[in-house]
Parts: sequence; C-alpha cells; structure tokens
Amino acid sequence: MPDLFDSAPNTAPAGPRPLADRLRPKRLAEVIGQQQVLGTDAPLGTMLASGSLSSLVFWGPPGVGKTTIARLLADETDLHFVQISAIFTGVPELRKVFEAAKMRRQNGKGTLLFVDEIHRFNKAQQDGFLPYMEDGTILLVGATTENPSFELNAALLSRAQVFILTRLTLADLELLAQRAEQEMGRALPLDGPAREALLDMADGDGRALLNLIEQVAAWKTETKLTRDDLTKRLMKRAVKYDKSGDEHYNLISALHKSVRGSDPDAALYWFARMLAGGEDPRYLARRITRMAVEDIGLADPQAQAVCLQSWETYERLGSPEGELALAQAVTYLALAPKSNAAYVAYKAALAAAKQTGSEPPPAHIMNAPTKLMKEQGFGAGYAYDHDAEDGFSGQNYFPETMKRGIYYLPVDRGFERELKKRVDFFAGLRAKRGKN
Repeated sequence: MPDLFDSAPNTAPAGPRPLADRLRPKRLAEVIGQQQVLGTDAPLGTMLASGSLSSLVFWGPPGVGKTTIARLLADETDLHFVQISAIFTGVPELRKVFEAAKMRRQNGKGTLLFVDEIHRFNKAQQDGFLPYMEDGTILLVGATTENPSFELNAALLSRAQVFILTRLTLADLELLAQRAEQEMGRALPLDGPAREALLDMADGDGRALLNLIEQVAAWKTETKLTRDDLTKRLMKRAVKYDKSGDEHYNLISALHKSVRGSDPDAALYWFARMLAGGEDPRYLARRITRMAVEDIGLADPQAQAVCLQSWETYERLGSPEGELALAQAVTYLALAPKSNAAYVAYKAALAAAKQTGSEPPPAHIMNAPTKLMKEQGFGAGYAYDHDAEDGFSGQNYFPETMKRGIYYLPVDRGFERELKKRVDFFAGLRAKRGKN
C-alpha cells in the first residue's frame, strides 16, 4: 500500500527513483495524517509509549499510509519486517514465512508480518495465522480496504485491534505537495486554483498525489499553468467506488438517510456521487421506490407513483437523459411528508401472524360455498357493511381466540392526517356500538 514520505534527500548512487520512494518517512512522527491513530494520546501512540504493541488491522482506503506505518512500527519496536500480499501468497509461501519467523524467534528476534489485502485470504488461511499470533512467533499487522467485520474471521479479529485510517485531508495533501517540492528543489508550475485542482484530483490518496506531481513537474513550461491548463493535460482520477463493497453501502445509506431527513440537496449529492461512480441507475430507481414505500408511505401516496413513473421514464429515455427523471423523484421524496406508520404496522402484523400460528378466521366471515359448510355455521351472522349505518358494521374480523390487534398508527402529517381521522372515526363507531 502507499507510502507518505519525508523530505530527506536520497544519497544512494542508484538510478531514477519514484518521488514516493524518495519521500519515504524515517520515523512515525514524519507520517502525514492519521493523528487519530498515531497521536501521542491516540490508541497506537499509547501502545507504543507503553511498549505493549499487539497485532493490528489497518482499515482504510488506498493511499493513506498503511504500509508505511507498518514498516515504521517494525523499526520502532526492533522487529524484523516481512511484507506479503494476500493476492500473491499461497499456503506454501505462508508456511515458509512462519518457519522463518520461528527460526528468527529462536535467535532472539521478533517478526512483524505485514499482510496487504488480508481480506483476500479465505477462512482457512486466516485461521492459519492464529497459532503463530498466540505463541508470539509473529506480530500480525493486516491492511484492508474492506470492512473487517464482514471480511475477517471473528477469531482473528478477537486477537487484533482494528484501527481506521482515513483519506488525507486537503491540508495533509498540501503538506505532502510542499515536501515534494522541497525534495525536487523547485515549485510546481501552477497558479493557486490549479494547485487546488491538483489536490482535488488526488481524492485523498497520497500516492496518487505524488504520481500527479511527478507528471506536472516533468512538463516544460515557462509560465504558471491555470486550472483549465491542468485539466486539459491531466485526466481526473476515477471516483473510488466499489459497487459491491463498503463504499456502495455507505453511499446508498447516505442517500436514503438524506431523503428521510428531508434534505433534497444532500440527497441529490449522494445520488450524483453514486452515478459518477458507475452505479446502475436501475438499482437507484429500485432503491428510491423503496424509500417511497418505507419512509413516505401513506403520508403521500403519490410518491410511489412518482418513483415508478421516473423509473419508466428512465427505461424509455436511457442514459444520460433518463437520470434526470430519477433525480426529480429523489427531490420529490426528500420534500414529501414522511411516515413509516404503514411499514411499522406491517411488521407488527407480521409478528402477530407468526405468533398466532394457524388460528382460523371467525366463522361469520368464512366462505360458505357448500351446504355442509353453511350447516356448520360458516358465514352465519355476517353483517354486510354496505347495508349498515355509515357503511360500517363494526364486526370482529380477527380470530375469535385473539385479542384485537392495533398495528396502524397514522401520523399527523400529509395525507396520513386524513387517514388518522378515518381511523379515529371508525374506532369511535366501534366503541359506540360495543364491538371489539
């Protein structure tokens, strides 16, 4: 994984080295960012100060320093550093790593084993680390871009602390750019807006920024480049978005909760982020229709129709014009009155249905298509509601052995305000006529 490096110049008589390699930090204090982990009072800083470093898992996006921190941890704890990648390492290679660590331990030297993309190992391979972690043969430091809760075994997680590393801020990236300029011995040929654009292009990834800086530094120009000059010469990095990973679920959650929170601007932003990342608009059409059912409900019954119409419009128009219809639906949902009363009522009714098993309906509302069934009393005493006063008989429709359930509690918002009046009206009639 990427390294965020210090400004010490390289003196080795070697060939050209990438800027990232020349800026490799020598101490943890030189690492840019991640103070929530590395600070004096932060978890990892505290562990180092107390001399009680344990196995770790670094979880975070690319380009934030996972490999660098692991390497420097080995230096500061006097452990032999071994790095492997789960993508390229199989069981035979793992055995060799463990055997070498055993030999090293017998000679009085510990091993910090850094495993990049550790989530790529299967369950059996992950279990293979456990005995060597427990007996102290290795101190494991894993790195993953995926949620460890879903991708790593519980047994492994119970023996390691998870630290979350975050994408670099613009201030972090600016500091990294300054270090790069110091190492190169010259400033980047960019004006202020162009420099800001360069930092934005890195998208929180330190390694990506250093690669961009190397490209810019190689250009032959006598004047400072503008933002337009820069964007013509550099392709913007693809948005980091995994349609089956954490980023996918984080962004759809952000979209859903922005709609629920009646914030059309935030909702449109997250909608656009997902489209920009390559999300299938049909998936979004399905999800916004679900939002209409789950969060708007009967407070605005028209919301479902708006979503279905926008979905149909997308299917007819295709991309990119069809996405506008979906954006309109997102805006409508965000501004619609909200109610989950029907959703809550459905879940309560479902729970009651499972609890009461196979209780039959009361006899008076059972169908009686045969003479025998009529003789058994099926349908007897049924009151035809259209013939009753107010079109409401107030009969019991629950199983006879079951207490009447109350599941639907409409809110006093939107159209559901009218439905609440109806619920209260019928409840009053039922009480007046002494019906349960």
